[in-house]
Amino acid sequence: MGVTGGIGSGKSTVAGFLGECGATVVDADALSRELTSPGGRAIPAIEAAFGREMIDTQGGLDRAAMRQLVFTDAGARLRLESLVHPLIWQEIDRRRDAARGAGVRLLVFDVPLLVEMPRWRPMLDTVLVVDCSPASQRSRVMARNGMDAAEVQRIMDAQAPRARRLACADHVMFNEGIGLAELRRQTEQFLGALRI
Repeated sequence: MGVTGGIGSGKSTVAGFLGECGATVVDADALSRELTSPGGRAIPAIEAAFGREMIDTQGGLDRAAMRQLVFTDAGARLRLESLVHPLIWQEIDRRRDAARGAGVRLLVFDVPLLVEMPRWRPMLDTVLVVDCSPASQRSRVMARNGMDAAEVQRIMDAQAPRARRLACADHVMFNEGIGLAELRRQTEQFLGALRI
């Protein structure tokens, strides 16, 4: 199954709760960070394509510099994706095959760009969208990441619109005005309804 939602919606928290309940979770963002960290497999290609100025002092991707570039240059975003996404897909395929081989009953993919990447939907039995208001998204990300409202809004604008995410959902979990305990309870209830 896939779990998705806009930035700050709580999708990774829900995926984490599913993992605590016994699911095997593959986090697409974590794979991307692994590939672009110091020594990551994508670093040589990123440096060759974008120059040393996109590599931080530890030898990983300078995320702030790259974020600034891709939000001002759509071509840069496409170039970066063409370098990183094939590597992510290789790892996703490897982990999916390993989970199947191990007899995993519930494999959960935590994917921020599930809606934006058509390749995902055919490989998923069900899609859970974790949703909240845009105002909550902004305030959560500003508090969590120390970004200003304009920067958060640029990220939100680059993601699929909320209506499009909701249209692809088989299930929706509304994470608005509730605490972590209630979100966990709803996650456990959702898992029970799947009867896995």
